[in-house]
Formats: sequence, structure tokens, C-alpha cells
Amino acid sequence: METPTAMAAGIVLTLFGSALLLWCAVELRLRHHLRRHGVPVTARVVADGDPYGEPYGDTYGELDTAPLLAYSVLPSVGRPAGRGEAEAGRGETVLARPRGHTPLRRPAGLAPGAVVRVAYDARRPSRVVIAAGDTTPALPSDIFWTLLGTSALAGGLSLLSEVLAG
Repeated sequence: METPTAMAAGIVLTLFGSALLLWCAVELRLRHHLRRHGVPVTARVVADGDPYGEPYGDTYGELDTAPLLAYSVLPSVGRPAGRGEAEAGRGETVLARPRGHTPLRRPAGLAPGAVVRVAYDARRPSRVVIAAGDTTPALPSDIFWTLLGTSALAGGLSLLSEVLAG
């Protein structure tokens, strides 16, 4: 490989691998933190639809791998000061998709209408993860992305070291 091409490829692979490893670390930390310190609630899986209320071509929601969850936020969480007492007793309903690994097809336990345990961030209620016992392990996916980032970083660094040494 010519020197400018090898240098460009090394830089691109190094940046890609570094960014992927950083993203993996941040995502793993966030999911772990939410499962340990998040507010646990029960959520209902709701079907996605078009703006007119009709579901898209997938009637049972099997092709949508990240289910849309509806859950109520605790009344005292995230409320700005100065609201009336009448509003303070009500919780707010949030629609959000969970973070983390989703398989190619939605598991039967996440069909529209199913009830699942989730944990959400008290400061940002739209950050939600499915409770650890209610989902399949994400370890194979996490290992794949970590290995991809590590190999891209190693390949980029080896190209750069070869260019700089030769």
C-alpha cells in the first residue's frame, strides 16, 4: 500500500475504533447505572402506528425490534417548582424506546400489550432500560461491538506504525 493511502486508512481505522470503543463503554455504563439506580416501574408495550392510528404492515409488531414502551413517571420526579398542588399528585405518561440490545425479531414477551419491568432515569424519564430479568442477555452483542472496535483500532495503529517506521 502506498504511504498516503496507508496513512489515511490508518487514521480512519484508528478514529473509527476509538469512537466505537468509547460508545460501547458509555452505553454499557449507562445501562448498568439505570438498572441499578433507576426508578423501577411497570411499562406496557404499545404498538407503533401511523399518525392516523393504523398500525404499519406488521400487525403483531414482530419486525419492530425496539418496542415502544408506555409508563408513568412518579409525580415528584422531574416536576419544576411552582406547579399547583392539584398537578403534583398526578404522574406523567412517557412513551420511549429502551436502550440496549434488541434482537432481529422481537421476543414474544415484548408483543404489543405485554407488561414488562423497566427502570428509567429520574432526571430524564425518556432514558429507559428493560429490567435485567425481562430481557435476553446482551453480552454477545456487547462482545461483538467491543471486538470490532478493538480490531479496527489495532489495525489502524498497525498501519500507522508501519507507515511511520518505513
